Amino acid sequence: MTFQGWILILGFVAILLALTKPVGAWLFTLYEGRRTPLHVVLGPVERGFYTLAGIDPHAEQGWRRYALHMLFFNVALMAFTYAVLRLQGVLPGNPQGLAGLSPNLAFNTAISFTTNTNWQSYGGESTMSNLSQMLGLTIHNFLSAATGIALAFALFRGFARRESKAIGNFWADMTRVTLYILLPISIVYALFLIASGVPQTMAGVVDVQTLEGAKQSLLLGPVASQEAIKMLGTNGGGFFNANSAHPFENPTALTNLVQMLSIFLIGFGLTWTFGKAVGNTKQGWAILSAMLILFLAGVTVTYWQEAAGNPVLQHLGVAGGNMEGKEVRFGIAASALFSVVTTAASCGAVNSMHDSFTALGGMIPLFNMQLGEVVIGGVGAGIYGFLLFAILAVFVAGLMVGRTPEYVGKKIESREVKLAVLAIAVLPLMILGLTALSSVLQQGLAGPLNKGPHGFSEILYAFTSAVANNGSAFAGLTANTPYYNGLLGVAMWVGRFFIIVPMLAIAGSLAAKKYTPESAGSFPTTGGLWVGLLVGIILILGGLTFLPGLALGPIADHLAMISGTLS
Repeated sequence: MTFQGWILILGFVAILLALTKPVGAWLFTLYEGRRTPLHVVLGPVERGFYTLAGIDPHAEQGWRRYALHMLFFNVALMAFTYAVLRLQGVLPGNPQGLAGLSPNLAFNTAISFTTNTNWQSYGGESTMSNLSQMLGLTIHNFLSAATGIALAFALFRGFARRESKAIGNFWADMTRVTLYILLPISIVYALFLIASGVPQTMAGVVDVQTLEGAKQSLLLGPVASQEAIKMLGTNGGGFFNANSAHPFENPTALTNLVQMLSIFLIGFGLTWTFGKAVGNTKQGWAILSAMLILFLAGVTVTYWQEAAGNPVLQHLGVAGGNMEGKEVRFGIAASALFSVVTTAASCGAVNSMHDSFTALGGMIPLFNMQLGEVVIGGVGAGIYGFLLFAILAVFVAGLMVGRTPEYVGKKIESREVKLAVLAIAVLPLMILGLTALSSVLQQGLAGPLNKGPHGFSEILYAFTSAVANNGSAFAGLTANTPYYNGLLGVAMWVGRFFIIVPMLAIAGSLAAKKYTPESAGSFPTTGGLWVGLLVGIILILGGLTFLPGLALGPIADHLAMISGTLS
């Protein structure tokens, strides 16, 4: 580890902390449905959309109606994308003449981008046409991210409102988020990327002559526009197979830093928005503090392990850190930081190959996802997932002090606790169940590149990434098969919507409750004791649940590596 590496990591956190309140205040304006300076230009667009769609943005919805509209919208959009991908070969905007996707790959990809997972069982530049990238995939980058933020707003209203049957209007929330934060930032962001050297063209291939005199074909396309929302919306699906390790997606150290900042930007801001919504910004800072403790711990372990290098090579007298699978222009510190950022959020973009990390260095990205991606988390999904753990934490605190648990003025009763447990239990049941199934079936065992503990880790990582809606991969698993495309597609759908529906039920239940003011017997939920309890509950419920998988995969791999150096 180096001084410069730690300056990068601490400077990264400092920049985000400085942006938390401004971004959170902007999001709070959208949460309340108030005007912004952008309404002068985009207000007519918003009203025109409501008119054409026949939507009354002021008509509030209960949690069931909110959930139903959200599900209908996502199913319809998924079907549309599936059709675009299957018909790619006969649609325009296909300069390379690429054929349509197979049914199982189109199914997997349509679900992947609908659920904000952006898992890719294909090489983007050799599989997707420009039209498919823009119409089939980039549209999801905006709308799946907007859906996540809208759902977070709905849960915030559950905590903030008193004796109300409504938690907002799904269509209004999603439209405002898309128009007034995702779209404007993405436009500016894309222009920055273009200026930095990222392509933005409808051309398919450009032939160039190399310095050695050979001919090389460079694949191009509308990359910058997809790259911007891919990061801002914590999507992660790359235009190119190498993702953010490709120089056309991430050409410089500056673009690398901006990409990492943009992954966390909205997640940081939403913590402040929550505090403002419930009338106490200290609540938001407490949540952010717990997230940062987990995040910095993960960065420390990953950076330490990658900087230490492979013990097998050290035993052979080869000194230095682990640069396998990493870009020289980024180095170990920026690669380690990127890997933790992208898996702490639900982004899944990568600037290095996690399959090439050391055993314990690769364990942290895996562990971040297995916690439910609540360490900052995806846009919207991170904060509402974290609040599910907060509900269980105040329940435990209530048991310890012998009082009905309360959180931000709402009594937490058996209904909320049961729903929170139901939502959280989805992850271990799906991840461990599908991993176990794929570890014994021949179709599953045909996927891993490696044998033994590392091969198991490749399977475990894939289902963890799918259920957690992350989308990154160990890259050693051959996943473009009917078996993995189908099973990973189901995992992504369950991991997204089987958590969302119980969460919305909690929002509806909380909104109908009366406000309970704090008293001398109330457990404080803004101080260090609360932050420590939150971290402990997340580690116990989110971490120990996956201990069998961790022991069989990365830890066993690490022990095998050490034993290899001693033999």
